Amino acid sequence: MAIHKLDFDDFDKIDYSLIAIHTSLEDYRLAYFINKKLLLNLNKSITEIQISIKEGETHFSRFHYYEKKKDITWDLIQNKNEVIQQKREQNQSLFSNVDLEVATKVYMLPEFKKVEYFLKVQNCDDNLNLLEILNTLNTIDNISTTYIVDTNKIKSKNNLIF
Repeated sequence: MAIHKLDFDDFDKIDYSLIAIHTSLEDYRLAYFINKKLLLNLNKSITEIQISIKEGETHFSRFHYYEKKKDITWDLIQNKNEVIQQKREQNQSLFSNVDLEVATKVYMLPEFKKVEYFLKVQNCDDNLNLLEILNTLNTIDNISTTYIVDTNKIKSKNNLIF
């Protein structure tokens, strides 16, 4: 009888690059400017990325584009969002029957709390120059800075599986 072994290193291989974007732009405006500068066609995805925490669940916006000729997938992903909870005040006071809304910040990648968006580029090969993409993104007004994230140092890699 033959014994079959699975090597989990094949499943753990990272085949994407991640660019962090610091900006004050809204997601749809950023996608528009990226489309103009990089000649892409990022579109708002119907399926948002859902993350559940103990306070509740939240959805992160996602803009998606698949480049057929080069077999490259582009995703612009929101990193910051809020979970809003309804809480009732337990104390007997003037405002005892008032519901309070408590907002909790949630991050797609919690180790990068200052990053507003990520540009995930899947199946990128050596022909795609990431430094050139960074320089092009930095020419967009209202983008403070961009940089390539070392994907080996990301602790919450599972959040990038969608």
